[in-house]
Amino acid sequence: MATRVTRSAVNNTSEPVQLSSPPSTPAPSSKKRKAPKSEPTAAFTLSSKAVPVTPKSTRKRPRTAAVKEEDINELPHNLGRIPDLPLPKTKTDAGSPAKKPRKSRKIEKDVLTKSEGVEDLVEKATATPKRAPSKSKNSSYGLIPGQTPYPNWSHPTAEECGEVTRLLSTVHGVVKPPATIPMPSLTVSGCGEVPSVLDALIRTRLSAATSGTNSSRAFAGLVAKFGILKEGVGKGSVDWNKVRLADVKDIFQAIKSGGLADVKSKDIKKILQMVWEENQERGAALASSASNVKGSANQAPEEKNAEIVRAEDNVLSLDHLHLMSNDDAFNAMTKYPGIGPKTASCVLLFCLQRPSFAVDTHVFRLCKWLGWVPPPGDERGLAPGAKGKFAGPNRNSTYAHCEIRIPDHLKYPLHQLFIKHGKTCPRCRAITGENSEGWDNGCVIDHLVQRSGGRKDGGSPAKKANKKKRVIEEDDDVESSELSDLVSDDEVDEVSSG
Repeated sequence: MATRVTRSAVNNTSEPVQLSSPPSTPAPSSKKRKAPKSEPTAAFTLSSKAVPVTPKSTRKRPRTAAVKEEDINELPHNLGRIPDLPLPKTKTDAGSPAKKPRKSRKIEKDVLTKSEGVEDLVEKATATPKRAPSKSKNSSYGLIPGQTPYPNWSHPTAEECGEVTRLLSTVHGVVKPPATIPMPSLTVSGCGEVPSVLDALIRTRLSAATSGTNSSRAFAGLVAKFGILKEGVGKGSVDWNKVRLADVKDIFQAIKSGGLADVKSKDIKKILQMVWEENQERGAALASSASNVKGSANQAPEEKNAEIVRAEDNVLSLDHLHLMSNDDAFNAMTKYPGIGPKTASCVLLFCLQRPSFAVDTHVFRLCKWLGWVPPPGDERGLAPGAKGKFAGPNRNSTYAHCEIRIPDHLKYPLHQLFIKHGKTCPRCRAITGENSEGWDNGCVIDHLVQRSGGRKDGGSPAKKANKKKRVIEEDDDVESSELSDLVSDDEVDEVSSG
């Protein structure tokens, strides 16, 4: 086995080092035998057959054990070793730590994906009840309760709302809100038509940006994975506390058949953790007879005791929203990740049975075609004193405007009729044209609408490229910036402009 002798060891000997096979040329002086500055670690190698240091031996250096240790730095996906990547511009000593190599986009994507999952699991771990609460989002959406963003736009009038309701009812039937909320279905997710407010919120979140069939599959996955409550206010629906305690990956697996499972599983986990923390705070405050608990002034003693018991038993609930005003309940829901004005409005309308005009993609399209919101470029769409060109309405501003303009008793039937008509009318669907099947059958509100947007026939390549997105919008309610991959937590309104 070869033995390495340092320069200091050579200098400390009184006699020059003898080689077993001296070179043919005269031995150079000790000064000349010094290694060049570029090789600070140069040394002789002694063995039974030692050889002088030559360029050939230098080329063999990458095969030594010291170089093989660098193999642990090999990058994944056959991208080579770190030394193969571009070196930093500044020189470093041999003993100083090397700078991190610049990673390719592929590596960055993989690393971010993995680190995001780990951080997500750590952030949402529920083992420690007193952990710092999640950072709340800005839930105002630029809306001011009781005010329309288009005060200079006088449509729709009460008469216009009544006429459209009457005409659509001749085709789709008279729509009335139910007297009582039905028991929850385990096969249909729905959009909030259940007694439990939390159940309604999660079901509506699952229904966002996917078809009713897909959202129902996702909900059925939660039922199969986590079971249902046998008693209490959430009886017959999912045991949400079990979902809260589960890993995000387990929630993802349960709802993956419903689409956008990556975004929705994270949202559901965060929502349930926030609800649990709020339940604990409210329960403790009610037990101490605190007077600053929102809605407690309208709460009977037995209702307070029931809420305290639910918190102690870790039964998650948002039923205290029944005690709040429309605006307070709306704001309480929109603070949760992935919950925007449309979802909150649906829960108000279908679960809390409050008048609210929820605006999904079909409602938004018909409101624009009916002229109920100002079109792009119309200066009446600008706020008082504002300058510039009006870019056009979005779903949230349409909700805020119609919430003021539409009479309360027509909000439920108009919402339902717009959705039915927007899905079934050959002339009012998201994708249609004069060559569409059924076009010649006409439309009951044809004389009231001015259609805009894409058509099936004669579409440009750009419009054809957007066909997939339009089909998605035709069948679902786009919530949360989800049509970018559909992407992240909060709503993107412009996506749904058909």
